[in-house]
Amino acid sequence: MSSLSGTAVTVVGGGFGGLSAACYLADAGADVRVLEKNDHVGGRASQLEAEGFRFDMGPSWYLMPDVFERFFAYFGREPSDFYDLEPLDPHYRIFFKDGDRLDVTGDHEEMRDLFESYEPGAGEAFDDYLETSESHYETAMNKFVYEDRSRLRDWIDLDVLTAAPVGLQLIGSMQGHVEDYFEHPKLQQIMQYTLVFLGGSPKNTPALYNMMSHVDFNLGVYYPEGGIYSVVDGLVELGTDLGVTYETSAEVDEITRRKDGFLVQTKAGDVSHPDRVVVNADYAHAERELLPDHERQYDDDYWDDRTYAPSAFLMYMGVEGDVEPLEHHTLVLPTDWEPHFDDIFEEPDWPDDPAYYLCVPSKTDDTVAPDGHSNLFVLVPVAPGLHDGEAIREEYREKILADIAENTGVDLRDRIVYEKQFAVSDFGERYNATEGTALGLAHTLRQTALLRPNNRSSAVDGLYFTGSFTTPGIGVPMCLISGEHTAQALIDDAQ
Repeated sequence: MSSLSGTAVTVVGGGFGGLSAACYLADAGADVRVLEKNDHVGGRASQLEAEGFRFDMGPSWYLMPDVFERFFAYFGREPSDFYDLEPLDPHYRIFFKDGDRLDVTGDHEEMRDLFESYEPGAGEAFDDYLETSESHYETAMNKFVYEDRSRLRDWIDLDVLTAAPVGLQLIGSMQGHVEDYFEHPKLQQIMQYTLVFLGGSPKNTPALYNMMSHVDFNLGVYYPEGGIYSVVDGLVELGTDLGVTYETSAEVDEITRRKDGFLVQTKAGDVSHPDRVVVNADYAHAERELLPDHERQYDDDYWDDRTYAPSAFLMYMGVEGDVEPLEHHTLVLPTDWEPHFDDIFEEPDWPDDPAYYLCVPSKTDDTVAPDGHSNLFVLVPVAPGLHDGEAIREEYREKILADIAENTGVDLRDRIVYEKQFAVSDFGERYNATEGTALGLAHTLRQTALLRPNNRSSAVDGLYFTGSFTTPGIGVPMCLISGEHTAQALIDDAQ
């Protein structure tokens, strides 16, 4: 990236996309200032400390280590300069609600045998599936993810034509793709559970995301010591070294184009006049609430017609004693999870028989809980926009704690010494998240690649967007890459 010497850039929002863009822009010589609404940066990757417990409130899976290595390598650094990684084995445990239980590990032969035990021929199918997944991962990352193709003209390219077979995977659904390999519903679920984290369902997510199985089985699952917030701290330390300044408790309530540069104003009345602006806040919120009407790209009908990724019902709990047999990452899945996806995407409602995720970092890190205690949270994906008043939260809390006891054998109810809930309305209030989405814009067939909102404003020169609404999409690694794309777009335009 080339010189932006003397260019003042304000980044609105300190999530991973904004932190990433800030590093790239500062490295290119810009004078970068990050304004963050909350009292700490990190966006949804925030941290909760209370009564000796420390919780990652948002992302808790460290996947795609190659993306982090590539990011830090650009600046002549490596992840270990900022945090230590511990590989998790097993990667995660699954409890099925019919009493079945299995561990997903990094041992290929062990996994092959496991698949074969559920369905004759599934071992060989597992080999074939992972081979396809790895091929799609490498092609997709090199041709579609690391290369920013957010405009139609970016797709008229020899690289795209040579990668066309992978591009065509955008047309089919994950459900159809997985059914081509496995008949057993549990094996299909194992290959598709990551869709929840991409904000989609098997029916509406492009088959290209089969590449996540390569991430899952081959690249490994890690834990950064101290939690995901250690990665946030690493980005801030790197940014500080590059000259970025960070201001927290600085909520922006107006962004307006001026004859020369922009006016950016915070709720506290602080006014600045940067040359360029990068928005890492919720894209729909920024367009509807921060920009004047004539500087918006999309009208209300556009935003009302989007499919938002799920929200979540979360309980952060400090618990006396241990929580065997839970693992660091544990999934609890009904034998038929279609009704849960219907409750998210078709007829929004609180799921009656939910699939959910339990995270127990104290299995790996003894600094996140006092001696003799466990730190865990439960995450239930729910539809965005649901009413989540006190009565329904209390009712659902009881339901989930009973479900955990019944299906994992771990009864937490008499051992909880600390608890905090976080749900749909909290995402809206804390992160200005549209409809309380926990993730951003879902990866549906109509909302993938260039069909996502642009990272370069089509209405205002010098205004850019980054994060989980833009390309390449949802998740910490994708937001890191989004920051790079946005920074590069700004630099290209400045030239």
